[in-house]
Amino acid sequence: MVGGRLIGIVQILVPGFVFLGFAAGAVVTGGLIWLGSRRACRSSLPVFALVSLGVWLAMRRVFGLSQASVKVWGRDINDN
Repeated sequence: MVGGRLIGIVQILVPGFVFLGFAAGAVVTGGLIWLGSRRACRSSLPVFALVSLGVWLAMRRVFGLSQASVKVWGRDINDN
């Protein structure tokens, strides 16, 4: 859980939402282990990965792509 909080602090310093999913995964995994779930101890890596991926996908859906993202061109102006 301490690692999740440290990753959350790093997220504040870095632009974008790169580390927020990892921070949420670490906090949730730490919370399950702290509650004494033996199953969470054995499967902490998959729980961490699934929670991190879920939070990342949710943030991508909520925030979407910014208007400053790279534009992909379908054709070249020199192609006639």
